[in-house]
Amino acid sequence: MLTVRNMVETDLDAIAKLEAAIFTDAWTIKSIYDTFCQKQAFIVTAENDGKVAGYCIVYFVLDEGEIARIAVDTSCRRQGVGGKILEQVSQICKDKGITRLLLDVRENNESARRFYLSYGFQEDGIRKNFYEMPKEDAILMSKDIT
Repeated sequence: MLTVRNMVETDLDAIAKLEAAIFTDAWTIKSIYDTFCQKQAFIVTAENDGKVAGYCIVYFVLDEGEIARIAVDTSCRRQGVGGKILEQVSQICKDKGITRLLLDVRENNESARRFYLSYGFQEDGIRKNFYEMPKEDAILMSKDIT
């Protein structure tokens, strides 16, 4: 059974392992922990049958939030996990008075772009050469949370 909840410290190792498996520019366990401890950030974890299936890291200031990372274990993709994570993130944002959610996505990541568009995000612009390993432009996306 899938549960989406706020991260707890015992999720740290599993999130770091997913991060390393999914991203070429993976955050260190220390970076994840430091973010977990910040007052202007929150991390949502999706757990499926006792195993971390995905997570989302969000920073916020005043009424804007930014998704810094979102990932779903490859074995759990296309099963609604990412959507459930975004729904929980949106609810937390509403509770915190955040009215706009922002993110960057690799220009060539068509499946992620379609996913975000299907959840109400819009494409706002391009950041040239934003990503490294490999070098690539970022598409800026945003969503109003009402």
